[in-house]
Amino acid sequence: MGMYTTKEQIKEAAQKENVRFLRLMFTDILGRLKNVEVPISQIDKVLDNKMMFDGSSIEGFVRIEESDMYLHPDVSTWMIFPWESEKGKVARLICDVYNTEGEPFAGDPRGNLKRVLKEMEELGFTGFNIGPEPEFFLFKLDEKGHPTQELNDQGGYFDFAPTDLGENCRRDIVLELESLGFEVEASHHECAPGQHEIDFKYANAIEACDNIQTFELVVRTIARKHGLHATFMPKPLHGIAGSGMHINMSLFNKDGNVFYDENGEDGLSETAYHFLGGLLKHARGYTAVCNPIVNSYKRLVPGYEAPVYVAWSGKNRSPLVRVPSSRGLSTRLELRSVDPTANPYLAMAVLLQAGLDGIKNKIAPPAAVDRNIYVMTEDERKEAEITDLPSTLHNAIKYMRKDEIVKEALGNHIYNNFIEAKKMEWSAYRQQVSEWERDQYLEMY
Repeated sequence: MGMYTTKEQIKEAAQKENVRFLRLMFTDILGRLKNVEVPISQIDKVLDNKMMFDGSSIEGFVRIEESDMYLHPDVSTWMIFPWESEKGKVARLICDVYNTEGEPFAGDPRGNLKRVLKEMEELGFTGFNIGPEPEFFLFKLDEKGHPTQELNDQGGYFDFAPTDLGENCRRDIVLELESLGFEVEASHHECAPGQHEIDFKYANAIEACDNIQTFELVVRTIARKHGLHATFMPKPLHGIAGSGMHINMSLFNKDGNVFYDENGEDGLSETAYHFLGGLLKHARGYTAVCNPIVNSYKRLVPGYEAPVYVAWSGKNRSPLVRVPSSRGLSTRLELRSVDPTANPYLAMAVLLQAGLDGIKNKIAPPAAVDRNIYVMTEDERKEAEITDLPSTLHNAIKYMRKDEIVKEALGNHIYNNFIEAKKMEWSAYRQQVSEWERDQYLEMY
């Protein structure tokens, strides 16, 4: 969390704390956290960026013939995991991936986000700040240690369920995160039983994505210790609200938060409105990146507080983008569609690129919609320029293919590999016959 800046500091800390293993982490295109574990004896090699791994074994990375990759650790991400293992302590470093020519590898999501951030800096901004609000469910484990479909409690929104195993588990997660240097903003029960949310304090885009990845690992590890399974699946059960990961965004320059203007309409600057215009314009194009799995679209349906329509509001909670009421430093836009299965590095890259497109081309957003969109008729929605979000992963990919800005944000390598992987996922899903179909049709036809 920024305490470490040099190799020497890290070597000192490793010695003092008896670290025996180093876990070198990076993220693949699908957002999965990968790690190469090496003994501490390799620390010099690691810190000199000489550590190699075989990239051909990683989803969407490379073809066999260009398999050698180098890991360049980011020293500011040094962290000793609080849980002891029998083999001594384990520390992690998050790495960027480089090819043998010493260039950032085009298929590395973290490196790709850094590229988009450079473009942002060229436009005169200094930081893109993110505050994520991930939700997850806690399910009980069976005697074999496999997740059941039984939730840990029956609590409701902000409830304090006395019999709640999840309460202790969530408290432990928060304590664990705080000991790792996270500033946790809120932790509470969401509206669905067994559902929890932990919001963390905003950080710059790279750090925020690193935090999301670390957070998911911590949550899963601690839940297991409590005999629970934490899932970030967007819609695990029919009939109860799904899990999202709302993203609060703000843009900074040397003078502070550029979204705030005390003389602007509603305290928002022109830049904020243009950024919002870009977010709305490209919403359909980036949905596949922010909601990347088949199940994501079971959450984006009417009736469960999740957004379905491309619109914005300061008042109401149903639209895609909400402008929370606080101003000054905390002026921000909140995108409510994202879910926790998104690869954070890719999601931030497409959102930033969409917002910057709005700023560059002065895209004005349509008027705010302050009434409940779900009760409007189709004609009323049309009149207010409200379109729908894609209804399936298949449709989301179609929109993504039409959106040049999204392509630009990901770069060709990630874009093509992502689309390829998602086409396969959709085709596998389409061939499945579900329980619902058998219940509906077997007897009838």
